[in-house]
Amino acid sequence: MKSDLLAQSRPVTEPRPPVSPELAIIEQLFDHVPETAFFLKDSRGRYLAVNQSLVERCGLQEKRELLGRHVREVFPKELAELYAAQDQIVVRTGRPVIDHLELHWYARRRPGWCLTTKLPMRNHSGDIVGVVGISRDLRAPGDTATIPASLASTLEYLETHCDEPLSPSSLAHHAGLPPFRFARLIKRIFRLTPNQLIMQTRLAAATRLLTETDRSLSEIAYACGFYDHSAMTRAFRSATNLTPTQFRSLKRDQKR
Repeated sequence: MKSDLLAQSRPVTEPRPPVSPELAIIEQLFDHVPETAFFLKDSRGRYLAVNQSLVERCGLQEKRELLGRHVREVFPKELAELYAAQDQIVVRTGRPVIDHLELHWYARRRPGWCLTTKLPMRNHSGDIVGVVGISRDLRAPGDTATIPASLASTLEYLETHCDEPLSPSSLAHHAGLPPFRFARLIKRIFRLTPNQLIMQTRLAAATRLLTETDRSLSEIAYACGFYDHSAMTRAFRSATNLTPTQFRSLKRDQKR
């Protein structure tokens, strides 16, 4: 375990890259949000900016001890590989990670559940040059029974099987939880009902396919678990005030 953790006594030899005044203000702001870890990484996954909360979660005292390092130098192997893989997906595809439930560290390297969001950072030419993100605490330190580990795998299952018939009860069964407790957890974490979460997941998948492929509306509807393209259109219009066709046209115009 010791070899997986940051060698705290090792000095940082690389100077910190220049940080814009805007980013410096954001970093300072997140210094005052102890329940949230803030980070900015370059395209290779090295920390460029962090808040004090993340520093303390890693068992350090000053930001310079963390800057310039890769997650593999900081976190245990299992967590580091997860974080690094997420970073590279964002860098390669430009696709954000939104409210992903995962284990992180609380103060003094205590494991705890967080919702992580990562967005691509682009330069003036539109090229992706890094990742900016936050991990927000979901419970108080030491509250180990609040969120079962099976819930994270169930949410992964929802994302990869949204084309299948799904219901709140089937997801609760997958998580090994009573339906009432499952619904209460989902409401607490995402501020959504399980049915709303299923719909949000399907709409997110449809959005990606509309943006990244030329597949027909019917193909996308079935691939995302909608009964037909009319059902997808109704759900899309309700959520965005646009039809899928209008949304696709808008995104293509923005890329030109």
